Amino acid sequence: MKGKQKALIEAKANVLKALGHPTRLWMAEQLEDGEKCVCELAEFIDADFSTISKHLSVLKAAGVVTDEKRGKQVYYKLKVPCILKYMSCIEAVIKTQAEEQAELL
Repeated sequence: MKGKQKALIEAKANVLKALGHPTRLWMAEQLEDGEKCVCELAEFIDADFSTISKHLSVLKAAGVVTDEKRGKQVYYKLKVPCILKYMSCIEAVIKTQAEEQAELL
């Protein structure tokens, strides 16, 4: 791997790493329906606001989300909504694995 190809692979890996944490993946999936403020996400996550903000910062640094401050609230939305389209493929992998395991029983 050389130059641009390596940089592209590393950039892709950074996006996948950002989505690789269950809480961050859940947050991204929640934003698929539209923007949400941190307070809305906090209602469903057993964590304090600073932890939630750190997760959102990781997603923002990876280019997954963008934010906008309105008064005291910060709203987040998916920067590129198609980011989650690969989830159906991942679910197909999970289903295939489960079927293969069931055959062993």
